Amino acid sequence: MVESDRELSAMAQALWDNDVNRLQPGKDYRISLQGKAGEMAVLNDDNDGAGYPLFTFVDENIFKKETFLAFISLLDNYVSATGEPEIVTPEEEAENHKFLDSLVQTPTMKIAHKYLVDKKLSPENETDFKKQLYTIWFELYARKGASRPDSSGFEHVFVGETRRGRTVIGFHNWIQLYLQEKLGHIDYKGYSVNANSPQPDENKHIMALQFSWKEGFKPKGSIFIGVSPEFEFALYTLCFLSSPNERVKVQFSLYDVEIVCVHHNQKHIGTTYPMLIRYQNLHQ
Repeated sequence: MVESDRELSAMAQALWDNDVNRLQPGKDYRISLQGKAGEMAVLNDDNDGAGYPLFTFVDENIFKKETFLAFISLLDNYVSATGEPEIVTPEEEAENHKFLDSLVQTPTMKIAHKYLVDKKLSPENETDFKKQLYTIWFELYARKGASRPDSSGFEHVFVGETRRGRTVIGFHNWIQLYLQEKLGHIDYKGYSVNANSPQPDENKHIMALQFSWKEGFKPKGSIFIGVSPEFEFALYTLCFLSSPNERVKVQFSLYDVEIVCVHHNQKHIGTTYPMLIRYQNLHQ
């Protein structure tokens, strides 16, 4: 295994330690892992490892916090089908800016910003930093096969997209998963493991899973659970700007994680998500 990036690991630990809005498993939310997803499962297949939803409880008071509220307001701003041009209304653009305004005030984003400034990867001026974040996450671009801008880093990673109506791409956020499951749009089909990933744990914050969404199917996805939007944004932005590699290994808290971060045209995030390598038992 490639040695984890020590500097980015230290930063990930600092972000984790300062994620004051993170939910506590078993207290603020509960999940039900149930069975392992079928290896060859397809949409509507009988080989479903879970007969019940993934989330059994979430304390929705957390969604009243500023960053959660601003984040959730963005989730209905997108057309999920790739190839369909995205139209950003003035109201939606204002919501994007409101979210970034709330984000940069959080401890995690302040830590990430200082690191990026020290490394000369981001401007020190907060307004200019927000412009950089807007370009990385919200500026539209055309995905493969699309003639006009139909996607953004935010839409792909946090909202999810469908390709030809049958395949779910992106969709790596637990809040969107919970809200869509609550609406009956998600059918959780079980957790995923392979030779390189450990058995998931209902009291840990990362898991791989399989699910269908609307008419589409995600054979395997990987997400953080219970973390705040600012933690994910800070960590993914750090990896995007700090590392030319599409895969960065970091260690923090109880986790050895590979952060996959694919660049699109060097300016935008194509996709990014965590892949759990192993649980540590060294420190809380």
